[in-house]
Amino acid sequence: EKPVIFKQELQNEEAKEGKQVRLTCELSKPGTPVKWMKGDTVLHASEKYELKQHGTVAELIIRDVKSVDA
Repeated sequence: EKPVIFKQELQNEEAKEGKQVRLTCELSKPGTPVKWMKGDTVLHASEKYELKQHGTVAELIIRDVKSVDA
């Protein structure tokens, strides 16, 4: 079986403090589990983070962006 690769890698995004930002990437195989991380910390769905996956596209939405989210 072929290894899963990024068809579209994560791009840097800019957002104003207090707004939200959407990060997306596309994988070569639909339904592949994605783990979003900031440094060594795994991000989980919460009031701040929304994690979505549709087919091969994975999204992370960060709400109420602060400078520490960089």
